[in-house]
Amino acid sequence: MPLQRVTIRPVVATGSSFIWRKIVNEFTIGELSRLTEVNIETIRYYEKIGIMPHPPRNSSGYRVYSTPHLERLSFVRRSRELGFSQPEVRKLLTLVDEHQYTCAEVRDMTARQLVTVQNKINDLQKMEVALTKMVGECAGGDIPECPIIDTLLSAGGH
Repeated sequence: MPLQRVTIRPVVATGSSFIWRKIVNEFTIGELSRLTEVNIETIRYYEKIGIMPHPPRNSSGYRVYSTPHLERLSFVRRSRELGFSQPEVRKLLTLVDEHQYTCAEVRDMTARQLVTVQNKINDLQKMEVALTKMVGECAGGDIPECPIIDTLLSAGGH
């Protein structure tokens, strides 16, 4: 017995061919995973910690996800990709769920995240400079003395 109900409709006509779009109303966990590119274990974890609501189960005991699950998981995934922490994602979801947010509040959270990302980029650029210098100072070869190792040893952990 298939888990999903499917409606097929044309989206774009190009000459005599159509690009078809599949509109799915129900998903298995595997389908949800493929659609959102979030692994199954992560979906279950998000359910366990309350970021994702527990879906209903069919008569066979399998989870049955719907479009709201897909939309929420996509929101979570995108938020995580942008570097929001789990507590920050939870806060964003709470604001959305309770319809009690202002654009200014969300903007402030996003601006704080932007500063965090900019600081990380700055740190990565410093790392790039240091690594480029080390690579440039090392000719490679078969000599036992390596300037990279010497640099790392002399850095004293800093």
